[in-house]
Amino acid sequence: MTDTGSPSSLAVAAPAEAAPFSRLPVALRPHANLLTYYLLSAMLAGPGFPILMAVRYFKFRTLRYELDAEGLTARWGILFRREISLTYARIQDIHLSSNVVERWLGLARIQIQTASGNARAEVTIEGVQAFEAMRDFLYSKMRGSREHPLPASHDTSHALPAGDAAALTATLREVAAEVRALRLSLGDGSATREKAEETDG
Repeated sequence: MTDTGSPSSLAVAAPAEAAPFSRLPVALRPHANLLTYYLLSAMLAGPGFPILMAVRYFKFRTLRYELDAEGLTARWGILFRREISLTYARIQDIHLSSNVVERWLGLARIQIQTASGNARAEVTIEGVQAFEAMRDFLYSKMRGSREHPLPASHDTSHALPAGDAAALTATLREVAAEVRALRLSLGDGSATREKAEETDG
């Protein structure tokens, strides 16, 4: 009988979970070990255990992470639904942290900070076992968005062909000449009007 929840089997499963990051968009749910971690940490609350465990259970059941070409979205909650969307360009720093229990369960927290000036993490990703692959993926997206800040539609590197550029230049010169002639004619008209007003007066 194979124990799929043991830490030894988790280490084998983690590289296989890294594959979804290669194709976007992707939606991730937290691993079942996150619920175990919530249970163990809620036990430290003493009399408040039932309430804290109920809150964390519903968070676990509704927690989703969605990654696409633009950024990351985390959402959870039933009565009070929360949704945090973050573009890769806003990411300033990524921290990976785990305590003893999280390491034993094969989990870690990915804390993403932005330039908002807040010392706390803007988004904390938890319950993902392929946390190192996800951290590397986010780093690569963060660096890529800084190297190419403009979207493809605003890319100015594609020059017009020589014939099109010449035709565009000629058209712009014609438009400029017509605007100049119009301005002169309006100027002459206003001068004639002023002279007529002076003679009438």
